[in-house]
Amino acid sequence: PERVAGEGAGGLDGALSMNDIATSGGADSDGWEDSLEYDLSLREHLHAQAGIVLSGVQLFIGRHLIELIDENGYLRGDLLQVSHQLGVPLAEVEAALAAVQTLEPTGVGARDLAECLALQAKEADRYDPCMARLIDNLELLARGALPQLKRLCRVDDEDLADMIAELRQYDPKPGSRFGGSSIEAVVPDLFVVEREGKWMIEINSATLPRLLVNRSYAVSLTSGRHDAKSKAWLSECLGEANWLVKALDQRQRTIIKVASEIVKQQEGFFRNGVTHLRPLTLRSVADAIEMHESTVSRVTSHKYLSCARGLFELKYFFTSAIQSTDGGDAVSASAVKSHIKALIDEEDAKNILSDDQLVDMLKERGFDIARRTVAKYREALGLGSSVQRRRQKKLQGAR
Repeated sequence: PERVAGEGAGGLDGALSMNDIATSGGADSDGWEDSLEYDLSLREHLHAQAGIVLSGVQLFIGRHLIELIDENGYLRGDLLQVSHQLGVPLAEVEAALAAVQTLEPTGVGARDLAECLALQAKEADRYDPCMARLIDNLELLARGALPQLKRLCRVDDEDLADMIAELRQYDPKPGSRFGGSSIEAVVPDLFVVEREGKWMIEINSATLPRLLVNRSYAVSLTSGRHDAKSKAWLSECLGEANWLVKALDQRQRTIIKVASEIVKQQEGFFRNGVTHLRPLTLRSVADAIEMHESTVSRVTSHKYLSCARGLFELKYFFTSAIQSTDGGDAVSASAVKSHIKALIDEEDAKNILSDDQLVDMLKERGFDIARRTVAKYREALGLGSSVQRRRQKKLQGAR
């Protein structure tokens, strides 16, 4: 028998593609080459432009500099070192860099964020002395020191707000829109749908491993034309194939069994959302379905479930418990995080909530949670401290 490795469905999602790359096929070509597409990397894009815009020694230096540009579009090399490596004057390297910085996308070849933004401001014809001072003092902008910036730039509130709004339109990572590396799409292993009030769980057939028995070997096994030793070997191989089929079938049954228990335990989530997630552990699921905890852990690793609320890893449904203030049932940490995010999303720009205030408001909602836990959950959600959020609101108000 011929065993075929399991094949999972996947996909590639490139940031930028060249359409209809024509190839020189012969007279018998079916034309399929004409439909090929590939992800165009930033360096490929820059080299193609450099071949048109630059020439001679400048093209040679420019191509070397392009190889030092990272995926975000920034030059990660020292010009003096490049000068020594190539044996050319520093002035020629600087001139070549200036030429590279005229290529698309605007801002590419910059050595830092300030230079990247300055290149884009020049392209937009907005690089006046006031904008230059603002770009030279980005650290003040990050701190929200607007009065100091107004004095340095010698502008009023309206002009400063206009300049900040202009900067917000620029791309701090001009090279990131290009491809060059494949991105693997997440394909769900399970589908969960509700039908007539009952939850139905189905394995995604596209993710199932496939096993095929070579037809010629199968015919040889049944033809009776081989000696006893050969037939015994073929029978053993076929037996192994049948065993593998049964093992794969058992694996799918185990996944369905575990997923069914998760859906049963977390029905509140599937019906009402994240705030209704219950605390759940691997052991509690393992005990409910009479399996070992390690089996449940292995089955839920890197497995994804698709439902009406989105795509979730099975591990997502295992959450720690937060005790209720009224002595009732404990709630999951994910549910508490959801409440923290909702409170911060709804906060007034003039009344930014501190972690202590969040603790008090969560207790009013029935969650007994310590301040350090609130801070940990807030940071896990990517939400800044009260000081950082106050500064952010201030900058948004200056738009």
